[in-house]
Amino acid sequence: MHPIQHAQTRPDHPAVIMAGSGAIMTYGEMDEAANRFAHLLRARGIGRDGAFAVLLENRIEFFTLIWGSQRAGTMLVPISTRLTAPEIAYILRDSGAKLLITSPKFAEVLLGIREECPDLDVLVMDQGGAEDFAAALDAQPGEPIADQTAGAVMLYSSGTTGRPKGIRPKPQADPDPQAVVPLMAVATMGAGMPADGSMVYLSPAPLYHAAPIGWCGLVQRLGGTVVMMEKFDPELALSTIEKYKVTDSQWVPTHFVRMLRLDDAIRTKYDLSTHKRAIHAAAPCPIPVKQAMIEWWGPIIIEYYAGSESIGMTMVHSPDWLTHPGTVGKAIYGKLHVCGPDGEELAPGEDGLIYYENDILPTYLNDPEKTREAMHDNGWMTLGDIGHLDEDGFLYLTDRKSHMIISGGVNIYPQEVENLLVSHEKVMDAAVIGAPDPDLGEKVVAVVQPVDMAIAGEALEQELRDYLSPQLARIKMPKLFDFRPDLPREANGKLYKRELRDEFAAKAQEQA
Repeated sequence: MHPIQHAQTRPDHPAVIMAGSGAIMTYGEMDEAANRFAHLLRARGIGRDGAFAVLLENRIEFFTLIWGSQRAGTMLVPISTRLTAPEIAYILRDSGAKLLITSPKFAEVLLGIREECPDLDVLVMDQGGAEDFAAALDAQPGEPIADQTAGAVMLYSSGTTGRPKGIRPKPQADPDPQAVVPLMAVATMGAGMPADGSMVYLSPAPLYHAAPIGWCGLVQRLGGTVVMMEKFDPELALSTIEKYKVTDSQWVPTHFVRMLRLDDAIRTKYDLSTHKRAIHAAAPCPIPVKQAMIEWWGPIIIEYYAGSESIGMTMVHSPDWLTHPGTVGKAIYGKLHVCGPDGEELAPGEDGLIYYENDILPTYLNDPEKTREAMHDNGWMTLGDIGHLDEDGFLYLTDRKSHMIISGGVNIYPQEVENLLVSHEKVMDAAVIGAPDPDLGEKVVAVVQPVDMAIAGEALEQELRDYLSPQLARIKMPKLFDFRPDLPREANGKLYKRELRDEFAAKAQEQA
């Protein structure tokens, strides 16, 4: 199944609806626009395996780029909209992108990009003039290109611990753009998504992230309708489910927290009866948060654990999660291994580095050392997460290896502390990091976003300490609470702890 086929059999069926504006792109319109874009790529000198970059807010034309590239055999490189000009320029150079497609929303950062990459070909949406995207697209024919072949998306890691790295996928075994991809089985048999074109799928996150771009593509392969939010808003998400009779959706834990913090009158205001499957991932979900969501929405919540590298996936439906609280499920793609520091496999219940065994593994572009570091001697690959398996084969995540705090010689995983903090009714978000300490090496610091900054201060700090004390060993108790109106978190749930660690390291150096 593929949008090309749906354009032939159901050309007037909505492929995309923008939740805010109500703008619609049908399968017929998307197919013609994708053909034009494939021709445009060729006209700009971008052939098979060539790369182009996309710096865009959530807008309907994003799907023109996705499906045009997918039939042109090219590499689409989505770029995070929170990056600076030098960071974007690094990705452009590293990926070898010959073209950047953007919008006026990024006019200021584009000036810096042009300085860093003066020879870069640029097209801008809603721009007018010589670089206008719409004009360039309209100048191309609407028929398929002669050399159609499957393209791919080359994602860049979040850069939470350093420079982002390009994750170059292995080519599909079948170069036909309409060939079935392995994750189709994950969507249908794993998550239970319908393949009859009846699905209405809500995507509340930025499309440049791995999960939104991947799952939206799967939905459209299945002939469903993607309802894409321009920007996440908790009440708007609920009203959109009611308005468009959403059947399926994709979330991250921070979305759940923000919806749970809504007043009861708002939470119960909307009809969510059409909602059959709510999928979530990207970050570990605190047990109380997920329990509250299941109580509210019913046992429709499905969790998975995977990564941009697409080396494997676990999945768990609500009934199994309720009997194994905290699990991210059993492996449904790839085989799991949990290993100790010497690479030895560990017994159930023992925490270690999680590896996936898979015949199809990517490489990190221009970084063989990072690829080597991610590999086990047996040829397995890790995303850098720590966790354990239980006797039933269910996986539990402890934290990322790179986030571990060593305080007084004791290993502390901050995710445990963060999960407890976020479960407090007065906390909207929390990040726990290690900051330099002359006696302990590192001290535990909790950076907290209260529900209301007006309540931040000594009284709230004491309330949080009293809340944590019965549940947390003394060595894990934060030595410092820092209250802030927001945290450096990506809309996909990824927390930029590196920014916080660098900030506290710089303060410690100033005070030394």
